[in-house]
Amino acid sequence: MTAVSMTVNGKPVTADVDPRTLLVQFLREHLRLTGTHVGCDTSQCGACVVHIDGKAMKSCTMFAWQADGANVTTIEGLANGAALHPMQEAFREHHGLQCGYCTPGMIMAAVDIVKRKGHDLDDRTIREELDGNLCRCTGYHNIVKAIAAGARAMK
Repeated sequence: MTAVSMTVNGKPVTADVDPRTLLVQFLREHLRLTGTHVGCDTSQCGACVVHIDGKAMKSCTMFAWQADGANVTTIEGLANGAALHPMQEAFREHHGLQCGYCTPGMIMAAVDIVKRKGHDLDDRTIREELDGNLCRCTGYHNIVKAIAAGARAMK
């Protein structure tokens, strides 16, 4: 077993885990934070995106011990109590989802895009930056609209 300690959504957590435990497994199975989804196990779909020390990372391709000492934010940690994060609200308002399976990863990626690229995002930039986040239900039109609106709302 390997001891891991990290801060998840602002709360310190410590656990002993098998060294082969992926971060996504740790979040879902040990901490019961099931908003982070497993879509492919191969780092192709982006359903598992979380923020590690403020940067978007795919949690299905890293071990929990690799996040030891890190500050991890999951989709559950974005909202401020009952108030949704502006990007979450934009996805709701602009129907940037269909089945919803990819939505947590899309939102986490979108927040990272805004942090890196700014609040005034054009459609092309959003589409290019979403490379690595797959939605199997939509044509991305409403996702792109939601990200643009969320970016403006995050100002």
